[in-house]
Amino acid sequence: MFNKKIKKESLIPSEYVEVVDSKNRPLMVLTRAEAHRQGLFHRSVLVLVYDSGNRLLIQKRHHLKKIYPGRWDLSATGHVLAGESAVDAAYRELEEEVGIIPSRIRLVTTINGRRETNFKYVYLFSAGKITTHPDPNPLEVEDIRFIGRDDMGSLVSEFPDILTPGLVYFWEKQLLF
Repeated sequence: MFNKKIKKESLIPSEYVEVVDSKNRPLMVLTRAEAHRQGLFHRSVLVLVYDSGNRLLIQKRHHLKKIYPGRWDLSATGHVLAGESAVDAAYRELEEEVGIIPSRIRLVTTINGRRETNFKYVYLFSAGKITTHPDPNPLEVEDIRFIGRDDMGSLVSEFPDILTPGLVYFWEKQLLF
């Protein structure tokens, strides 16, 4: 268990996201829950973080999360909030979930929204190698691990049901290492 103070922002019940059209153009603002309930396009970020040995930081999602509770996920993930850029969301999620503030971040790729992405336009970022120790938020993350390429391959092939689909997808696209 982690010994971190819970941030007040983590207790806010509703986050607002921009609903976008099929070309990722903003249409309106709704709560994240309502956008999910209606299956509307919106944006999310996934962020990769590595240690000095080029092992990827993965996190175990809190067991009370609505989507993929208790599954292992990429370093940090979350929604782009209304009025926020994808880059700003990536920095925010890294700090909120695993207590990391990187010096830089770069866009690796984007995935267009479709049914398989839960109607999310996904932005995959990399924060590169870090030298600071992560400080996970216990409301968001139950555990963290750094994992190498070979171990990740074994995990994906032998235990895909304990991983989020996003982690598996980006592994299969060879974008994690």
